[in-house]
Amino acid sequence: MSAPRVFITGGASGLGRALAEAYARRGAQVCIGDLHDSRGAETLSALRALGAPAHYLRCDVREEADLQAAAQWLQTHWGGVDVLINNAGVAASGAIDALPMSDWQWIVDINLLGVVRGCKAFAPMLRAQRSGHIVNIASMAGLIHPPVMSAYNATKAAVVALSETLNIELAPDGIRVSVVCPAFFRTNLTEGARAADADSGRVMNKLINKARFSADEIAAKVLRGLERGDFHILTHAHEARIWRLKRWLPYAWFARLMRRATRGMNQRRQAAQGGPHS
Repeated sequence: MSAPRVFITGGASGLGRALAEAYARRGAQVCIGDLHDSRGAETLSALRALGAPAHYLRCDVREEADLQAAAQWLQTHWGGVDVLINNAGVAASGAIDALPMSDWQWIVDINLLGVVRGCKAFAPMLRAQRSGHIVNIASMAGLIHPPVMSAYNATKAAVVALSETLNIELAPDGIRVSVVCPAFFRTNLTEGARAADADSGRVMNKLINKARFSADEIAAKVLRGLERGDFHILTHAHEARIWRLKRWLPYAWFARLMRRATRGMNQRRQAAQGGPHS
């Protein structure tokens, strides 16, 4: 069997790079797309040092033409693609009345529409091949929704919905779909994150920097999930149990549990804003 051909958006750092290196160690051909050329060059060198045929493409997921160009490059030079990983993403935090609309538009354009553009650009190739695997990186925030993260939650929930739709829509063409929903893990996500206030930013940084798992550990869990043929790939057992509770319990009960579990987040936000609103 020939080496799988993999394309990863946001592949120059964080989980994208960890996935690229994990595939490279398994002998895959790996093409990474990213906006950061210096990181792209560094990651490309690391992939080639692992013995992988590798390539870097400058790719902005906000530009449909960039994704179409990536699909064309893979078709021309590698004869197609076996695994498409829509990984590029950003984070934003803040209460609904605090996060500006410009930040909403920014995160929707990258986290949701970036995934849509990737799926749209590669679908014709995958249909023609009658094979391939689309892997969309969402988040546990797409399944369970903590407060003060409405923009992030909404985009990741939309990626889950998109993935569920495509899982049914593309199955007759021999195309598999998976959606990855990790909880917090150590990565560089906060570098470009936007926060409506200093407290929201501090909480996000703490949750990521003190997380139990590294990006490499999450990548290994993702590949195991893909090998099993999982649709939902849930990398954190505790958060997966919370999601199952949400599915099983009446929502009013689950909402009470969530309010209790996240009371500290709301109290810190209210204190930062000068007390509770009437």
